[in-house]
Amino acid sequence: MCGIFAIVTQSEQLLGLKLLNAGRRLSYRGYDSVGCATISKNGTIDLRKDAGKIEEVSERLNFSDMQGNRGIIQLRWATFGDPSTENAQPHIDSDGDIVGAHNGNVVNNIELRNQFIEDGFTVRSTNDGESCVHAVERYINQGMDFIEAIRFAYNDLAGDYAFVVGGTNDTCLYAIKKGTGLVVGLGDDFTCVSSDMPSILPLTRKVMRVLDGEIVTLYPDKVEIRRVEDGSTVQREIETVVENMESVQKGGYPHFMLKEIHEQPTVAGELLRLLERSNQLQPMLEKMKNARNLYLVGCGTSYHACILGSVFISQLSGKASIPVLAPQFIAQYGPSLTKNDAGIFVSQSGETKDVLNAVKESEEKEMPVLGLVNVIGSTLTQVSEYYLTLACGYEISVPATKTFLNQVIAFLYMAMRMGNRPTNSLNTLPHLMQHALDIVEPQIAAIESHLLDWDDLYCVGYGATYPIALEGALKLKEITYAHCEGMLSTEFKHGPLSAVTDGYPVIYVAGPEDIPIIVSGINEVTCRGGYAIAIGEEDPRLKVNSSYTVTIPHSDQQINAILSVLPLQLLSYRLSVARGIDPDFPRNLSKTLTVD
Repeated sequence: MCGIFAIVTQSEQLLGLKLLNAGRRLSYRGYDSVGCATISKNGTIDLRKDAGKIEEVSERLNFSDMQGNRGIIQLRWATFGDPSTENAQPHIDSDGDIVGAHNGNVVNNIELRNQFIEDGFTVRSTNDGESCVHAVERYINQGMDFIEAIRFAYNDLAGDYAFVVGGTNDTCLYAIKKGTGLVVGLGDDFTCVSSDMPSILPLTRKVMRVLDGEIVTLYPDKVEIRRVEDGSTVQREIETVVENMESVQKGGYPHFMLKEIHEQPTVAGELLRLLERSNQLQPMLEKMKNARNLYLVGCGTSYHACILGSVFISQLSGKASIPVLAPQFIAQYGPSLTKNDAGIFVSQSGETKDVLNAVKESEEKEMPVLGLVNVIGSTLTQVSEYYLTLACGYEISVPATKTFLNQVIAFLYMAMRMGNRPTNSLNTLPHLMQHALDIVEPQIAAIESHLLDWDDLYCVGYGATYPIALEGALKLKEITYAHCEGMLSTEFKHGPLSAVTDGYPVIYVAGPEDIPIIVSGINEVTCRGGYAIAIGEEDPRLKVNSSYTVTIPHSDQQINAILSVLPLQLLSYRLSVARGIDPDFPRNLSKTLTVD
């Protein structure tokens, strides 16, 4: 989840400190490397960058000493290329007279790099930000000005990104938006542009929003916006921002958890585009198909993703796989592991100690290690033979939301590919997720009061919704402090049914093919005075038998399971806030567990 900030000033000055402060205000987004570039009126570019945290890198490379009348700072969250000096942004072109940086993912990066190398460009990294620079360079070399070069480069760069670029033979900076955030700030003697508002507000509260397919030209005293499709100018009103800094960092949401819940359709789309062009995917699939035993290993939320992944792989490819908690993996399967097996190790951070312990056991038995991880450059990416990135950016709130969704989407995509099924049906998933969020929020608000005072409840599912029920129960435990047990719906009658009293809440997550068996369980609860909440597609059987129904959009059995977790995330969030708990930082919990 990179962050960029760029500024154009009226006079040559020490820009380093302004750029450094802007970078600091973007650091909450998460990053693994940082770089700073200034352009002076005499036509020189000063570029300093490295992997590491902004305070350490800026002190070691003396960012505050950098001078010029144009400058760019970028904080990089690794997607293409490991964290390193070479892959850190900004990047320069072949001749060193154009510099630029981006935020987002250019999903055809590998193909573009190959083109540029073949055409004789000087390619110094494996990072997609460099491909943005060379894409502009290619058309500058053909005699185009920056606006025309950017217009042509825009069509070459697939994916979602915002990109800022400038050259020594020019006096402006230029920025382009395609699918990810970009906002302009206007001061008395400068203009600036950033991927996020917090880096701008201490400098000016006058801003302009940039839309997809628009190019911004930054002069020191004005900005111009043009449409990429035809180069025509756009008139845009200047806004005055009144929100405080904390509110802006959260995108206007009261908590990071709610912001991250609503980011899920966007990051799902980014992941699908990355998977379509991943050079790691096919070798991973071959290892999975040929494995004698295929293990899916994780902890907590990631383990729930593994269970659902196992369901998807079996349903869509006919391949059996074994989901297992990482600490139990060693005791239960360690003695029987061989080089003919394979394991997918799942971790948001890539540093989860229990998972890395299981990896070590696998390495000792020469079993192939495959990774599903959000943080590139983490230990898990370094020890994996092949890995897939989750493309979620930084997740600040302790409860995992968007990382869980992208884990299960990755498993679904792999299962479809293993079963030789077309994956284009997943193209509608981000839209379905957004529609689900839109229609579910008011439904969840209607049951909040009934559940608020219950400190004991159940969340149950069947088949593909069983791991969703586990995940929903975990979210309720994490941030409401109520005891919610997740379980298989058919197991409820084997003991837990005794807990049901008048009004006792049980949440049922119903897949479209499992409604008859779910209805049976619902009636076992309601006939004893319990309060049964059903989450599922519009179906008269759920409506007539349940105490309350939460309706999600129509889809197939696999996508239904993915959509079903959204109401549970929102329910957990609302109950947490209603109880006066900060859902971002629940007591006793850490985002990354690096201890046994």
